[in-house]
Amino acid sequence: MSTNIRPIPNSHNCSQGLLERLDAGEIVIGDGGFVFALEKRGFVKAGPWTPEAAVEHPEAVRQLHREFLRAGANVMQTFTFYASDDKLENRGNYVAAKISGQKVNEAACDIAREVANEGDALVAGGVSQTPSYLSCKSESDVKSIFRKQLDVFVKKNVDFLIAEYFEHVEEAVWAVEVLKEAGKPVAATLCIGPEGDMNGVPPGQCAVRLAKAGASVVGVNCHFDPMTCVATVKLMKEGLTAANVKAHLMTQPLAYHTPDCGKQGFIDLPEFPFALEPRIVTRWDIHKYARAAYNLGVRYIGGCCGFEPYHTRAIAEELAPERGFLPQGSEKHGSWGGGLDMHTKPWVRARARRDFWENLHPASGRPYCPSMSKPDAWGVSKGDTELMQQKEATTEEQLKVLFGKSFKSK
Repeated sequence: MSTNIRPIPNSHNCSQGLLERLDAGEIVIGDGGFVFALEKRGFVKAGPWTPEAAVEHPEAVRQLHREFLRAGANVMQTFTFYASDDKLENRGNYVAAKISGQKVNEAACDIAREVANEGDALVAGGVSQTPSYLSCKSESDVKSIFRKQLDVFVKKNVDFLIAEYFEHVEEAVWAVEVLKEAGKPVAATLCIGPEGDMNGVPPGQCAVRLAKAGASVVGVNCHFDPMTCVATVKLMKEGLTAANVKAHLMTQPLAYHTPDCGKQGFIDLPEFPFALEPRIVTRWDIHKYARAAYNLGVRYIGGCCGFEPYHTRAIAEELAPERGFLPQGSEKHGSWGGGLDMHTKPWVRARARRDFWENLHPASGRPYCPSMSKPDAWGVSKGDTELMQQKEATTEEQLKVLFGKSFKSK
C-alpha cells in the first residue's frame, strides 16, 4: 500500500447515487452482519433473527452503523432483515402485535439515515425471504408482504433497495418486481453457492432472471464463505455475458469458513449458530477476498453474518490504492500489521510486515479439532411440512419429532 494514502474524516458529500458510483467504476463498500453481531451483544434473539432492536434498543443499532461507517462502509443498510409481518409473527414471535412491522421498518430507516448523513454513505432499504413463500402462499400474497415494507422505504426516501437472502430465485424475482415499483435502483442477492438455488437453478440463470426482472445489481450474500461467494458470482457473471444481459455485480459473504457446506450453506452446519467462532475468517482472509472480488469485476463489496467492522475495514484497506484513501477507522491501525513496529516484544515487532500475515496459516484455536464437520443437510425446501408457517410457538411434541429426526441423521 502506498505510504501517501492517509485516513480521511467521514465526508458529508453524498451527491452521487448507487448507480452513478458503479457506472463510474467506483468501489462501493457494504456494511456487515447486524443480526449476528447484535445477537452476540444481547439485542437480538437467535432463531427468529428479527430486528425489533431498532425500536427496543436504537442506541445499539445506531452504534453498530457508526462502527461500519467508520470502518469504510459506503452503504448503511436498514436493519430490516426479516422485518416482514409474517416473519415478525412466525412461531410465537409476536413482534408484529407488540410493536408492529411498520414501526420496526420506520425506526430502522431513521437510524440508518441519521448515521449515513454523518458520512458519504447511502441508505439501502432491504427485504428478505418470507415464511409465506416457504408455506406455498400465492405470488400475490408474497408480493403484498414486500409491498408493505416498500411503502415505508418510499415514505422514508431511502436511496436504493436490496432484495437479499433468497434461497429461491422465483421469490427473489417477485421481490425485485415489487421493489421496482418505487422507481429507485434495485440490487438483488441470493444466499446460494455454486450449485445454485434450492430448486437447482444455476447461478448464471439466476443472475439473468434477476436482471431481467429489473435488478441493476445482482450477486450473492450470506450462507457461504468469501471465496465460495466469489466463485458463485463468477458463474453469475458468465451467465450474464452468455445471455448478453448487463448488470453490476455484488458480494456480501459470511465471515465464516464453509468448505464443508452443501447447497443449503452454513445453516446446515452443526455449529450453527452458537459455535461458529472457530470458523471466523481473519482480516487477512478478507484482504484476499476483496482483491479477488475486485479482480473479478465486482464493485459492490461487503459482508453479511459474522462480518464485524474490522472485516469491513480490511476491505477498505485492501482497496485503498484504487479508492485513493483509507477509512477513518484506520487512524489507529497500521495496515498489514504496521502498528506492531511499536510493540515492546521484538518477535512481535518482526511481524510488522505484509508477507508475514499474508502467508500465515492460523491455528483454529481448538487443539485436535476436526478439520470439517458433517452438515445436517435434511434436504427440506418450499412446501415441506417442517417449513410451513405457523403463528404459534413450536410445541413440545413438534420438537420431539425434530429431535428424533436429528438423532437419526447422525
